[in-house]
Amino acid sequence: MTVTSQPDDQTSGAAPDLAQLLRPVVRESSVSEVAKRLLDHLSAGDIKPGTRLPAERQLAEALGVARSSVRGALSALDVLGIIEIRPGSGSYVREGTSEFLPRAINWGLMLGQRRTQDLVEVRTYLEAVSARLAAERATDEDLSRLEEHLQHMRAAGGDAKAFIDADIDFHLELARIARNSVLSDILHSIRALLQVWMERVSDIEGTVSGTLCEHDAVLGALRARDPEAADRAMADHMVMASRRLRESVDAETS
Repeated sequence: MTVTSQPDDQTSGAAPDLAQLLRPVVRESSVSEVAKRLLDHLSAGDIKPGTRLPAERQLAEALGVARSSVRGALSALDVLGIIEIRPGSGSYVREGTSEFLPRAINWGLMLGQRRTQDLVEVRTYLEAVSARLAAERATDEDLSRLEEHLQHMRAAGGDAKAFIDADIDFHLELARIARNSVLSDILHSIRALLQVWMERVSDIEGTVSGTLCEHDAVLGALRARDPEAADRAMADHMVMASRRLRESVDAETS
């Protein structure tokens, strides 16, 4: 792919504030480090899709790096589908945030991005609270729906997509059963994280059997209407899922 240098003049729709927010990279930067810095700002949600990024020269000056490093980082973000480079015009944040978020999270995991690690940590606590509330509020019909999702996971066999879809449905159903609109909305908003998380660990040995066993424990605690046990079971599931995620990332970056 040929990358054409961006024009240095700012036109309507540009995002000069990004250049002002960026700080120089302390040590000599590689392309990946520049891309990581840019991705951190893009994934914060402050820059709307369709916005033109500052020119290469401005980004290079803000980061204190060569324009070649910025050019390489923008090229990488273009390949990932996070931005669009338009020859003779500049680089633009792509439309379609629902597709952008999974890519941003996925790449953030590969780079060890702090924001993504924080999101994984927050999800752990949210899921435990969701399980606790669900144990207090679940009806027999609610438990039947959860059991159906678990049965779909068991029936998926070697179909990774079917397994992942059923797994996500289980967690989102649990959030609905908790009957807390704020909690449910937050968990639905990070559905992309659930998808990336499960896609990444699906090839790790023991993932399917371990995940099924962990979900069984959560459902068992809900059937017993035991909030403490549900909290513990979900926390244990999150610990194991996080461990499998780290194994996936370590294997990819080693």
